[in-house]
Amino acid sequence: MPLLSSKRPVHLNLFKIRLPVAGVMSIIHRLTGAIMFLSIPLLIYLLDRSLISEAGFMQVVAFLHTPPGMLMLFGLMWSLMHHLLAGIRYLLIDIDLGVDKPTARLSALLVIVSGPVLGLLLTWGML
Repeated sequence: MPLLSSKRPVHLNLFKIRLPVAGVMSIIHRLTGAIMFLSIPLLIYLLDRSLISEAGFMQVVAFLHTPPGMLMLFGLMWSLMHHLLAGIRYLLIDIDLGVDKPTARLSALLVIVSGPVLGLLLTWGML
């Protein structure tokens, strides 16, 4: 049978694929891990800057109170919270808690929703 007469799609349209909620949560989990890893140099720089002198500390505080600084802080807090909650969810699944489909779907949705909410609360508490 020649390959040209195959009924398979020639290309894969990623915009037509509908992932389940757990799949979306898994992708976000990987993304937040990458965000946290890639932010390490910036966080080390800010820590170093804040420990040099009182003026350096005030510069870091001033930066964190600007819109880009607050957005960066929120992104890091959201990443941390989502990654933590998703990790706990995966640990519970590893010990066979929440593996049935409705519970797994609900826990994935709770992680997706509660990550940004907790990140916002942490950001608000830090500023």
